[in-house]
Amino acid sequence: MKTIAVDHPLVRHKLGKLRDIATDPVHFRQIAGEIAALLAFEATRDLPTEPHVVQTWAGPLTVERVRGEDLTLVPILRAGLGFLPGVQELLPAAPVSVIGLRRNEATHRPEGYYQRLADRMPERTALLIDPMLATGGSAAAAIELLKDAGCTRIKCIFLVAAPEGLRVLEDAHPDIEVYVAAIDERLDENAYIRPGLGDAGDRLFGTPVD
Repeated sequence: MKTIAVDHPLVRHKLGKLRDIATDPVHFRQIAGEIAALLAFEATRDLPTEPHVVQTWAGPLTVERVRGEDLTLVPILRAGLGFLPGVQELLPAAPVSVIGLRRNEATHRPEGYYQRLADRMPERTALLIDPMLATGGSAAAAIELLKDAGCTRIKCIFLVAAPEGLRVLEDAHPDIEVYVAAIDERLDENAYIRPGLGDAGDRLFGTPVD
C-alpha cells in the first residue's frame, strides 16, 4: 500500500490549528477544507490530461485539461461531508458518491446503511474522503463497497491516521493509496487517535462533544 504523509509547512501549520481545542467549528471546517485541498493536490498528481484547444489573445493554443468525469469524490458519512468542500474546490466537475456506515453494536463492526455511487464506477478513480483513520474498520468497509461496485483505482484522503488503522488497510487493501496530513502515535483504550483532533464530526458540525 502506498502511504504518503504530506510533510509540507502549510499542512503542519494548519493541522496545528485543528489540534487546538479552542478552534471553533466555523474555523475548523475552513481549515480542514484547506488541508483537504492540499492533500487532494498531492493525490491527483498523476491524473491523466488530454489536449484541448483554446483561443488566446495571440490565437489558438493547445493546452492540457483534466477529465473530471473520470473521478468520483466519496465522503464517508457524516464527517467526510465536512472534509469534502476543499477537494471540490480543486475538482468541481467530479461527481460525488456517498457511503454511510455505522457500527453494529452486536458485532462492533461497521455496516453500510446508505450508499449512492456515481455511474461507470469501473472507469473512475475514487477519492475516498474522511477526516480520521482510527481503527481502519470504516475505511476498509467503504473500500470494499467501492470494489464491489467495480472500482479498481482508489485513493484515500485523511487528516490524521493511526498506525493501527494503516495496518488494517494494508492487510485488507494493499492495492490502494493513502494521503494523510499526519500519522499520529497510537489509538487509546477508547479507539481515539492520540494526540488526534478529538471527534472530528462533532468539531466540524458543532454538535456536542461526548
